[in-house]
Amino acid sequence: MKKSRGLLLCLLLTGILIGCGGLRYSQVTPGAKDFHPQRIGILPVEVGSYEEARGNVDQIIAGVLIEKNWFSDVVGGDTFTTLLGNNEVLRKLVVEYMMKLKTVNFSDPELSKKIGETAQVDAFLVAGIDYWDYMTENEKKVAKVGFAVKMINAANGDIVWKAGHHMVEDYLFMKPSLAGMAKDLIKKMIEYMPR
Repeated sequence: MKKSRGLLLCLLLTGILIGCGGLRYSQVTPGAKDFHPQRIGILPVEVGSYEEARGNVDQIIAGVLIEKNWFSDVVGGDTFTTLLGNNEVLRKLVVEYMMKLKTVNFSDPELSKKIGETAQVDAFLVAGIDYWDYMTENEKKVAKVGFAVKMINAANGDIVWKAGHHMVEDYLFMKPSLAGMAKDLIKKMIEYMPR
């Protein structure tokens, strides 16, 4: 009887530890299994108060997606920023879309479709930074990077996937590279992304 309880306890603890290996949250819509975009765009990342991350994170996400070679084309970073700068119609569409998404949590299908057609993408990512900082937690120096990401089906505005996670590294003297941590974090997060 004692051996059975011990075995049951070991199995339970193993299950708990395995369950902790994923993301803080990741949600995929039921229709995602049939969604296979060929061309994906990355909207400029919402940096909030972390200005030093502006432009860096866009490039990191695009770079990781290009390395994975899951899509025929990745439009991100400087390329999407240039598109927005040169195309007033696209810029207005993105601003209006993001305003609705942020204020009333509504992914407007009409605006999404127009963004997809104008930027010539099947899907686009909307990302925001939760953490990008060096801080002290429980009397330890830590570097902390965190993101929230949504994948939008450009054709109909469906939020196909959304996820959020963060990474923390302790340090004593040498600060870890936040960009390096961000790359590792994005690699982990996109493993859960439909493709």
